[in-house]
Amino acid sequence: MNAQSPSRRRFLVRAAVLAAAVPFVAPALVGSAAAQALKPLPADNATAIALAYVADAKSTKHASFKPGSSCANCQFFTAATGACTLFPGFSVPAAAWCSAWAKKA
Repeated sequence: MNAQSPSRRRFLVRAAVLAAAVPFVAPALVGSAAAQALKPLPADNATAIALAYVADAKSTKHASFKPGSSCANCQFFTAATGACTLFPGFSVPAAAWCSAWAKKA
């Protein structure tokens, strides 16, 4: 047998060793993804203006405001990140409110 040509057995052994090592080596090569902090929603945002957004629900006098409603109990708000699906890329305070408020299920 020629020493230059790889054998099937040698190939299978090397493939098995490589497959066993990948789960341990891959995380070091890829790194970990870190979530970026969202920027606060600016008051001059076009969507915020259209939805009568206010940073403090107690300060609104909007006709559709219901006492006790705020981002904290809205279905569009994610408390863990402060994100609202209506304002992608921005965070809003839990005490905020807008006219698109919908009670969380």
